[in-house]
Amino acid sequence: TAAPATTDGIDNLLPGMDADASPAVATENTAEILPTDELLPAGNSQTDSSVDPVALGTSNRYITVSTDVLNITIDTVGGDIVTASLVKFPVTIDQPDEPFVLMDPRNAYAAQSGLIGTNGTDTAAGRPKFQAARQHYSLQQGEDQLLVELDFQQDAVLITKRFTLRKGDYLVDVDYAVANNTSSPWTAAMFGQIKRDGQAPALVDQNAMGLAPYTGGAAYSVDAPYTKITFDDVEENPYKGVVEGGYIALVQHYFVTAWVPKNKTAKHTFHARKLKGKDAYLFGFTTEQWTIAPGQQDTQGAQFYIGPKDQYRLEEISPGLNLTVDYGFLWWLAQPMFALLTYVHGLVNNWGIAIIVLTVIIKTLLFPLSAAGFRSMAKMRKLQPEMARLKERYGDDRQQFTQAMMALYKKEGANPLGGCLPILLQMPVFLALYWTLMESYELRQAPFMLWINDLSTMDPYFVMPILMGISMFVTQMMQPEPPDPMQAKVMKVMPVMFTFFFLWFPSGLVLYWLVNNLLSIAQQWYVTRQVERAG
Repeated sequence: TAAPATTDGIDNLLPGMDADASPAVATENTAEILPTDELLPAGNSQTDSSVDPVALGTSNRYITVSTDVLNITIDTVGGDIVTASLVKFPVTIDQPDEPFVLMDPRNAYAAQSGLIGTNGTDTAAGRPKFQAARQHYSLQQGEDQLLVELDFQQDAVLITKRFTLRKGDYLVDVDYAVANNTSSPWTAAMFGQIKRDGQAPALVDQNAMGLAPYTGGAAYSVDAPYTKITFDDVEENPYKGVVEGGYIALVQHYFVTAWVPKNKTAKHTFHARKLKGKDAYLFGFTTEQWTIAPGQQDTQGAQFYIGPKDQYRLEEISPGLNLTVDYGFLWWLAQPMFALLTYVHGLVNNWGIAIIVLTVIIKTLLFPLSAAGFRSMAKMRKLQPEMARLKERYGDDRQQFTQAMMALYKKEGANPLGGCLPILLQMPVFLALYWTLMESYELRQAPFMLWINDLSTMDPYFVMPILMGISMFVTQMMQPEPPDPMQAKVMKVMPVMFTFFFLWFPSGLVLYWLVNNLLSIAQQWYVTRQVERAG
């Protein structure tokens, strides 16, 4: 009989469980059974600063597994995935041969799974020490699937933990095959959880003026297929939900990891909480009780996704998981925009050109609204000389000036708000496109042309932000000056302020705003000429 391997710090049980009891005997309702507070193998604790991916991959305790898209490291103590890197996503554009490390020991990031309950192998006393046929597994050319099997003998019960990886896929099957060779029923529940600290993702560029995409948990519920579970929320109140099927995920910019139970009709308990006294959070699930009769064998498992936020692939895996590509409240506009952007990219094979084409299409569709606003502004601009005379005539008498100005508007059929309403009506479209570009992992390290070799990072020479500021200034010069002097001064400062903010924005977003402004200038010039010709 193999004895459980010891672990660090398995000393705190969930609230509501007997502190003196093993987590294997929590309650009769096995949907309530949850793992202990700490199931991270020894040598990979939050306080162990010596851990790095190289050491994990070379120690006899760890198994390395590689496919054409994934490199993962499995700890034979517990059978957890303790590192994962994405082959197709270089860490930086200047390091094309170094994969981006998504599950990083520097963030105490691990995908843990095990068996708890009456005959569970993962207890407060320790984790199972699995045996593997070899230390290195690799998907060979011509193969579509890679199996990694870890064995653990629990008295007369043989437990095989099987990892199945497939070519070109970021989804890993994690199955427990149990052969009960005893004369008694074998009972346990499977759990899976993601452990991570609450810090910003490692190896991701951050700056004070840049965008701050969401980093935190997410789960499925009947009422909300995408429910955010922030680190702050979990610290105040642990999350718990019981649903059929479902998923629980940890989200960051461009990438996501998620546990998805295979049994879509069974109820699973999903939970999220912060470990006491540590900067560490758990996001996980527990299955219902699983019983195997004497002399019988059975398999139960879950799927673990480690990869980019590919909304079409995520939608295939579990309902609501695609919503981790978070477009906010304008998702109903952003999703068709992304579909159109993807279609255009399939034609031009350049994400920068696709952004330009998409902006042109949207501006063309919205031209009737824009034209109405531009006509109103053109009429207002024609009235500027008369407005100046009225201002000179009435001087500081604002009441008389306002009455005369309103009479002039009525006489000429001009509406000072006519240019604002069409612009306001277009704002949801522009905001949705903004979030589409921000959330699309496809733009990460996507080249455009010339010096722009990554549309997800800022322009290194600030050329596009400056051009955007100039285009914004030209747009403003074509509009009538506000009658209020203070408002006029603010409007003149706006291009400078926007240019400053856009210096640090991803160049893909700046490209969108630049093209949008240039098209606005062309449309406004065209409409103004029409108004002037009409007399």
